[in-house]
Amino acid sequence: MSKKDIKRGIAHEKSIARKHNAKHVGGPGKEDYRRGNVLGEVKATKAKMTKPTLMRNIKKGISEFDTKSGYTKPALAYRDRYHPEVALYHCGRKVKPKCTGHKGRV
Repeated sequence: MSKKDIKRGIAHEKSIARKHNAKHVGGPGKEDYRRGNVLGEVKATKAKMTKPTLMRNIKKGISEFDTKSGYTKPALAYRDRYHPEVALYHCGRKVKPKCTGHKGRV
């Protein structure tokens, strides 16, 4: 990974923090931005965010995620079932949880 890639990632983190009206924190092992008690993580990779990555960050206390590439289906299913309070954003738009209502006849 070159210095150019790292600088581009940090610049993306700062711009997303501004969009969320938050303060950029950054650094290894820390959240990317903070807004009061809300901690946020920004991913600017080509690969979609996977379920293990989502689980690891939720354990750290992160409650908002923003990614350029999106999320895998297992990651979305995990969030919908176990952590519906976690906010997911894809390119600045909120990813809504799927309805888990009754699918059969009433």
